[in-house]
Amino acid sequence: MSREENPASKPTPVQDVQGDGRWMSLHHRFVADSKDKEPEVVFIGDSLVQLMHQCEIWRELFSPLHALNFGIGGDGTQHVLWRLENGELEHIRPKIVVVWVGTNNHGHTAEQVTGGIKAIVQLVNERQPQARVVVLGLLPRGQHPNPLREKNRRVNELVRAALAGHPRAHFLDADPGFVHSDGTISHHDMYDYLHLSRLGYTPVCRALHSLLLRLLAQDQGQGAPLLEPTP
Repeated sequence: MSREENPASKPTPVQDVQGDGRWMSLHHRFVADSKDKEPEVVFIGDSLVQLMHQCEIWRELFSPLHALNFGIGGDGTQHVLWRLENGELEHIRPKIVVVWVGTNNHGHTAEQVTGGIKAIVQLVNERQPQARVVVLGLLPRGQHPNPLREKNRRVNELVRAALAGHPRAHFLDADPGFVHSDGTISHHDMYDYLHLSRLGYTPVCRALHSLLLRLLAQDQGQGAPLLEPTP
């Protein structure tokens, strides 16, 4: 399937069905923020990125990296692509771009979502050739086993394979083990069985921070050769 035929990889703005223009206002704010910042790391994605910014662990781990947070709740891959094509990468030169998106691609197959994520990686490579891209794997969702969990698992499998051996892109499994042995997810980790609690963010952010430091050190010639972050 070509990019033009895949709705998940066709840059598309969010339709303003509520009529308050919030999504476009956030996009314009991100573009403006990028004009007077010099981030080492840029995060872009959906609400899992957006809400991370409200946690203390963001200030502890990512603020020292002068990180920018370009997360918007509800975004799918097609929306992130539109934002990136319309200014959010124009005024900055980050060393790393972290991408976490795909769980909101309702109505798209795992293969289509994978195509959308690959299109984001390709676009970042084209617009920011100096930057590495870190793609976080999609998390399981729902208190009990359900088809969306399986779909997200399949997306992760496909994205991991697609990025294997890529010189400037890395896949990180973001799930520290949220699914218990009985197949359930605790509300202590995901308060609504989709979004992370502060407790849930902690292991995800610490694993990501460790990888970011390794990548930054490697690019500065200070680190050992990078090992794959996931088996």
